[in-house]
Amino acid sequence: MPTQTSPTRSVAILLQFIGMGVIWGASFLFMKIALDGVSFYQVAWSRLVLGGLSLGVIVLVSRQRLPREPVVYLHFLVIAITNCVVPHLAFAWAEQYVSSGLASIYNAVTPITTALMATLAFHVEKLNRGQVLGVALGIGGVIVIIAPWQHAALTGDLAGQLACLLAAVCYGFSFGYVRRFLSHRPIPGATFAFLNIGIAGAIMLLLTPVIAWQPVELTASIVASLLTLGILGTGVAYIWNINVLRAWGPTNTSTVTYITPIVGVLLGVVVLHETFSANQPLGAALVFVGILFTQQRIRLSRRRAVEA
Repeated sequence: MPTQTSPTRSVAILLQFIGMGVIWGASFLFMKIALDGVSFYQVAWSRLVLGGLSLGVIVLVSRQRLPREPVVYLHFLVIAITNCVVPHLAFAWAEQYVSSGLASIYNAVTPITTALMATLAFHVEKLNRGQVLGVALGIGGVIVIIAPWQHAALTGDLAGQLACLLAAVCYGFSFGYVRRFLSHRPIPGATFAFLNIGIAGAIMLLLTPVIAWQPVELTASIVASLLTLGILGTGVAYIWNINVLRAWGPTNTSTVTYITPIVGVLLGVVVLHETFSANQPLGAALVFVGILFTQQRIRLSRRRAVEA
């Protein structure tokens, strides 16, 4: 439930919401820049290790207690893999073949995959007719973006798009998993974020001899991109997300989905001079309409149910 806030607190929450959307939208640009000097493995490694360290410092300074039940850490291990390790690796790998703007569009598919996972896999929600229509529109939009009729074989562009889609499915799975197994537990927001990102960072540290041994070519822009991805995008922004969630509730917080692809596309066009084929904006429009239906911001009928 959203909490009551003072005017000053309301402004702070709004600024955090905007900052969250901008940072997450810009993360696709930062990944693209970083890939000029480091491998996609190292991009994911850096953002998770730096994010985990940043959140660890916040938890340590605020003296928040960690959960004691062993099963909680098993659940966090699951979402560390599905919400961090796999999707971060998938997006970083994909951006070797697709534009940063297109990757940000695929990230916006997350509400569609979340609705599917919450309904079909975890049975924590039921979709009404309008939401089913929204899911169908979202899937149709993804098909239009991929444009399978244009690919005679598994090209790098097609594989990159499928990797982005895999990341969105992982995010959807993670949100459903959290709703089913963790959301009812009284874990403070910063602690929750730290356990999620921190365990993912620990996994990356264990994999260092395998994935982070390649030589690097660092420049100021690459270092700045990696630091921003890790400390802000994978660290502080998760705290902002928890604050906004508690103040506004999940539905309003989810509207950040509308900000991130806009920021990602604009930065890709302006900074990297990226271009799009005609089917991609059309597919993105279908996805956004599908999200509106899925989140019940557009309804098939405005008639209110009459209570007995």
